[in-house]
Amino acid sequence: MRNLDLDLLRTLTAIAQYETFSEAANRLYKTQSAVTQQMQRLESTIGQPLFEKQGRNKVLSSHGRRLVAYARHMLAINDEALRALQDGPLEGDLRLGAPLDVADTILPTLLMHIARSAPRVKLEIRTDRSPFLMDALRAGEIDLTISTRFDQDFEGVALRTSPTVWLASADYVHDVHAPVPLVLADEPSIFRRLALNALEQAQVRWHTNYVAPNLVGIKAALRARLGVTARSVELLGPEMRVLGEKEGLPPLPDVTYFLWIRRDLINPLTRQVYDMLRANLGLAQQGDVTA
Repeated sequence: MRNLDLDLLRTLTAIAQYETFSEAANRLYKTQSAVTQQMQRLESTIGQPLFEKQGRNKVLSSHGRRLVAYARHMLAINDEALRALQDGPLEGDLRLGAPLDVADTILPTLLMHIARSAPRVKLEIRTDRSPFLMDALRAGEIDLTISTRFDQDFEGVALRTSPTVWLASADYVHDVHAPVPLVLADEPSIFRRLALNALEQAQVRWHTNYVAPNLVGIKAALRARLGVTARSVELLGPEMRVLGEKEGLPPLPDVTYFLWIRRDLINPLTRQVYDMLRANLGLAQQGDVTA
């Protein structure tokens, strides 16, 4: 019976994450030739091609994509077993921050993995806007946070990249001939900046109709049909609808949600939970990426 080499699988998942052999080699501190040789060994073990040519690049084949899915599960189990045997059960208090717009999407997934892998960890959840959560992380008021902000002072992983869309109440009536009535967060706000930049570049007329200090106020204003706002699809619910080109609104760039920790950790439990989440979710390290 043939056995899969976990080191080879870890390299494969890095290639899947970073999309090229050269970038995966950089992240794994290997040479590109070493990565190529590892994939040749893995293909020999599998007996199937894991990559195929696409122009000048190599991309995962159907067999490669299937193996990546298995590899992530196998590596998560391997890493979880090592932690369980070497460190004993994780226990202690952990303070986790999250923006309100992911309270029903990304946050439950993280909580589920923590509860399953570290049931003795007591969680304190803090919901706030991303810039304030980053300030709290920097001040040591929380141990981990989800945030749309990118900051190279911290170490982290990209959890999800989500489309940014124009949202309004499901029964909102949009007048394409009038200036766009905006519902905005006060500064600092990445979504405020994305909305205003997109409208200015597209030369679409707008006016500020409502400003809120938090997401609760923004959702209330949308329900009251006071205007439209730019947010990620994480906020989209049955009481809202997406506006777009038909309503004369320009496209918006995607946003990425990161999970961040401080580099100068005080609570050792934070590192253990962070590594556990990264392994279980099949996430590659983002601490050294550029914005």
